[in-house]
Amino acid sequence: MQAFFRKLGALFSTYYAYMLEYRAELILWVLAGSLPLIMMGVWSEAAQTGDFSLSSLEFIRYFLAVFIVRQFTIVWVIWEFEREVVEGKLSPRLLQPMDPVWHHVTSHVVERLARLPFTLLLIGLFFGLYPRAFWIPSLMQVGLGSLAVLMAFTLRFLMQYTLALLAFWVERVTAVEQFHFLVYLFLSGVIAPLEVFPPGLRQIVSWTPFPYLVHFPASLWVGIPVDIGRGFVTGLAWIGLFWVVNRWLWRKGLQQYSGMGA
Repeated sequence: MQAFFRKLGALFSTYYAYMLEYRAELILWVLAGSLPLIMMGVWSEAAQTGDFSLSSLEFIRYFLAVFIVRQFTIVWVIWEFEREVVEGKLSPRLLQPMDPVWHHVTSHVVERLARLPFTLLLIGLFFGLYPRAFWIPSLMQVGLGSLAVLMAFTLRFLMQYTLALLAFWVERVTAVEQFHFLVYLFLSGVIAPLEVFPPGLRQIVSWTPFPYLVHFPASLWVGIPVDIGRGFVTGLAWIGLFWVVNRWLWRKGLQQYSGMGA
C-alpha cells in the first residue's frame, strides 16, 4: 500500500507541474464553464415576472453554486483515452505497475487545485457585482454539499470513462460524448433547476444519474429543499452500476486491443 501511495504522489507532483505550465489556458477553461452565470441572468429576470417556485435571489445563488460545482466536476477523460487507444499510447502504460486510470484521475484532481485561485477570483468578482446574493451556508450545508460534489465528480468521471472504453471498438467515441453532453446539460440542472420542470418529468429525471451531477450538490449548498437520503443513495447506486460496467468493458476491451496487435 505504501508503494502505491508513493507512485500516486509522484503522479500528483508530475501532473501538477504540468498543469502549472498552462496557467493561461486554465483561465480560459474556467471562463468556458461560465454558462451557468449566463443562465443565471436569464432565469433571475424571468422570476421577476413569472410564477416560479424559486425567487430571483434563489436563482442567482443556485446558478452561482452550479458554476462552482462544474468547476470541480468537469471531466475530459474520454478525449485523452480515445487518443491513447487510436495512437497506441496506451500500450506503454499497460506495462506500468498500476492501472492507467490513475493517470487520468490524478490529472483531473491536480487540475482542480491549479484552477482554484482563478475560480475564487471569479467568485469574489461575482459577489462584488451582486452583493445581495452573498450568503454563508451552514456547516451542514457545506459538509453535505462537499460530499455531494465528490460523489458527482466520481459519477461523472465513471460515466465518461465508461463511454471512453468504447474506443476499443469505435474510433470516434467522442461523438457519443457530444450527444451525451447535450442530455447532461438539460437534465443535470445546468440549463435550468429541476424545480421548474413539470412534476411528472421531474420524477422521471430523478431516477437518472444526471441530477446528481450538478443539481443535487448545488441545491445542498444553496439550501433548496431536496431529498438528501434518496439523493446520496441513488447517486451511489449509479456509481456502483457504472463501476461494474466499466470493469467489464475494460477486460473485454483489453482482449480486443491486444487482438488488434497494439
